[in-house]
Amino acid sequence: MRFLKSIAASAAAMFLSIAAFGQGAVGRVVLKGHDPVAYFTDGKPVMGDPKLSYDWDEGRYYFASAKHRDMFAADPERYAPQFGGYCTGSMSGGVTREGDPEAWVIRDGKLYVFGQTKFRDIAEKDPAYLPSKLPGATKNWSDKKSRAS
Repeated sequence: MRFLKSIAASAAAMFLSIAAFGQGAVGRVVLKGHDPVAYFTDGKPVMGDPKLSYDWDEGRYYFASAKHRDMFAADPERYAPQFGGYCTGSMSGGVTREGDPEAWVIRDGKLYVFGQTKFRDIAEKDPAYLPSKLPGATKNWSDKKSRAS
């Protein structure tokens, strides 16, 4: 009986999540819950707190402090990862794959994440690597957003 109650509760939660998502609710936590502002202020990934969240551009962002949340809310374009926090290299190939919060670089004041730290290492060593990915990633991100609206 307990098993059936558990299944019923799970099904109800899934239904409510799907219904809420269909009504425009945010369905994805960007950067796997890491604070996007911390990359700029602390120079490293810092886990955010779900109680300090901000919804922007179809994603939910968590922050390590209210100050970081307020900084983000005042200028999300400055702090949000490019391509919604998806892997830059994958997006350049038309694939939507979550970025690894540990695999990141800041270039020209923009935060980019990759799917694995080895690609961050390549981007740090080869100055042409990231720029080679940007045209495809930019086009595919734009296409993805157009299809979603």
